[in-house]
Amino acid sequence: MTDLSPYLPRLRRYARALTGDRARADDLVQDTLERALRKWALWRLGSRLDGWLFSIMHNVFVNQVRSAHGRQASVSLEDLAFESAVPDGADAALQRRDLAAALAQLPEDQREVLLLVGLEDMSYKEVASVLGIPLGTVMSRLSRARQQLRALLDGSVRTSATVGALRLVQASQP
Repeated sequence: MTDLSPYLPRLRRYARALTGDRARADDLVQDTLERALRKWALWRLGSRLDGWLFSIMHNVFVNQVRSAHGRQASVSLEDLAFESAVPDGADAALQRRDLAAALAQLPEDQREVLLLVGLEDMSYKEVASVLGIPLGTVMSRLSRARQQLRALLDGSVRTSATVGALRLVQASQP
């Protein structure tokens, strides 16, 4: 059997992005690993283990959401373990908050594709395999997610979080 510990940081990061909660993310990772171990015989030697694990996590998450009767997931970027492209400071904190609010507003299917491509740096083909959808659907969802995210972040679509952030920025200007 292969050591799964090198895959844990990526699984945890993706689980946190999906669930928005550390405890639920840890439960999702544990459920994913449990299912992977039970179904180990189904993994094809020579295929990408990380893709197989992400597929399992996606399926477990979808099942959990369905069983919770449509409970919506939110994203907390403070919990995600990645380097921010913006400099530290007040502006960066506001940008991260706006990004988190915008990501949380995306439909789940678009958010999943965007996180796998952008956060996990997976290829479109890998994302299609993980989510069990056609390559064209990945590209379509990613395009719509990016378009919606841009609209949310540039102010074309106003949310309470972005309006609050704008008021805070305007109030702090001389």
